[in-house]
Amino acid sequence: MCGIAGWVERDPRQAVDRGLLQQMTDLIRHRGPDAGGLFTEPGVGLGHRRLSIIDRAGGGQPMTNEDGSVWIVFNGEIYNFQELRPELIDRGHRFATRSDTEVILHAYEEFGPDCLRRLRGMFAFAIWDRSKRQLLLARDRLGKKPLYYTRREGGLLFASEAKALLAVPGVARGVNWEALDPFLSLRYVPGPMTLFQDITKLMPGHFLLFKEGEVKVQSYWDVEFREEETEKEDPRERFEALLKESVQMRLMSEVPLGVFLSGGLDSSAIVAEMTQIAKEGGWDRPIQTFSIGYDDPKANEFEYAREVAQHFGTDHHEFRLEGEAFHNFIPKMVWHLDEPMADPSCVPFFFISQYAKKSVTVVLSGEGADEILAGYGLYHKMRLIGQLQKGMPAWLLAGAARLLSGRRAARWRKYAEWIDRPLEERYWGVSRVFTESAKRDLLRTPPGEGRSVAALFKEYYRKTAGLDPLNRMLYLDTKVWLPDQILLKADKMTMANSQELRVPFLDHKLVEFAATLPIRRKLSGGVGKRLLREAMAQRLPERILTRSKKGFPIPAVWFRKEVLPAARALFSERDSLIGEVMQREKVARMLAEEEAHPYTRHKEIWTLVILDYWHRIFIRQKGLG
Repeated sequence: MCGIAGWVERDPRQAVDRGLLQQMTDLIRHRGPDAGGLFTEPGVGLGHRRLSIIDRAGGGQPMTNEDGSVWIVFNGEIYNFQELRPELIDRGHRFATRSDTEVILHAYEEFGPDCLRRLRGMFAFAIWDRSKRQLLLARDRLGKKPLYYTRREGGLLFASEAKALLAVPGVARGVNWEALDPFLSLRYVPGPMTLFQDITKLMPGHFLLFKEGEVKVQSYWDVEFREEETEKEDPRERFEALLKESVQMRLMSEVPLGVFLSGGLDSSAIVAEMTQIAKEGGWDRPIQTFSIGYDDPKANEFEYAREVAQHFGTDHHEFRLEGEAFHNFIPKMVWHLDEPMADPSCVPFFFISQYAKKSVTVVLSGEGADEILAGYGLYHKMRLIGQLQKGMPAWLLAGAARLLSGRRAARWRKYAEWIDRPLEERYWGVSRVFTESAKRDLLRTPPGEGRSVAALFKEYYRKTAGLDPLNRMLYLDTKVWLPDQILLKADKMTMANSQELRVPFLDHKLVEFAATLPIRRKLSGGVGKRLLREAMAQRLPERILTRSKKGFPIPAVWFRKEVLPAARALFSERDSLIGEVMQREKVARMLAEEEAHPYTRHKEIWTLVILDYWHRIFIRQKGLG
């Protein structure tokens, strides 16, 4: 795992500032503390920071081919590189290292951008083709690895993290106001937008070609949902084989590895597969597992993780997070995230990674199972609303909406806006925060129609017209929520600690298979991840199989004692973004409501806190203090 940065000028004669390129890579040193390298020539600069995992002796970057005509900087892991290497050797390619980086290089020489379809793994890379004077940027299918880019004076700059681009003179430190409305709705910014004025995300499953000042972005992969309700054979055997293969491939490492274990179904399934693989492979030491929790027993999962660890005989480690550390870390968290992303579970994610890094450099985790196998309870609720809409007249739905809108709890207010709306307007992912009416009430200038979430997601819903509502929701989450929230958090919070995270449930072959499953294999009787539960029925303790999803809840007392005071201090600053774009009296009322009725407005307040910290750090440049 690594960090990359660089640029290509439109004018091939223009000198490259190596000092500036070094500054860009220094800003992402946490992504690769083991080594660094630069390649420059007139009009081109490639920079790299390395976290050594595979071919630690010979995999240095930037890397070139035999004659120096093609150069690469690469972040990620290619799990099938040992299968591709012999094929490339048979085609006449000569290798100087044992690294997966060099396999990409030669695959590009042989197949051009079509090489992307042959790669199985997580990646973001840049290839400079000297003979064509062309830059290729590419990102993996699901968006496990981030890649940002921007234009400057006809050239193109790129980096693993946006902060590296902001170091370049001429890249504006401004707000992309088009992205504010989606952020307030979703608590993250859906790609390709960012909240930075001139910085764009390369979308998952896409590549970019830059030549003679022109940018072309193309898709090379998409997930296709097929609804075949009649099964030729039981899919459980195929699912189990794919999951085991995916875990097996992600055990490739020359450094110690472990598992983040919450005691939930997903992470426990990963431990179950690893245990079986270790048994078959005759491992001489137990699997290392890591869990995080709090003093508040209502907000930790230690007992479940311990049960799984004991069941499989792992070498289990626990870390207890304190409230003071939670509050003090918030500015640092925002700096590492680059983009404002208001999920409080980023905090425990960072700290369990920091704790685990003392023992292992690579960790496996259960991200992605909910999105490919319908694990969130909201999927069931949205399907129920759709069924109600078919059976209830419009006047009755409108009456129900009015009744629900009078309830104090935010969740009821959301249902009031959803109950008489089509799926395209009511389902925007599982993390929806501010309702449309709340935004209109709060913002000084109401959001415009063209930048609404509904407008942004219209194309995703168009592509899935005619499918079951569940598959339409899963497609949307795979394209947006997964890369821009779940995987962004996973990458940034582990790379902050120079640690590599691998996610077996998001192997693209497993994702493609899950998309072909009948609805009942994913969601049945209001319970999601049916096929995973069936596959693990004889391998996990009963209460792990049947427990509901919990995630990383933050103790309510921490929010009251740590976050509310910080919010008041932030919002009262003269140059606060919240004070600039929102009505201060409405924000003050929100804080008062949370004080009087804890955990009723916490999501909205946390979203505004993260937004203001982001603006303070990256736009106002006030530092992390």
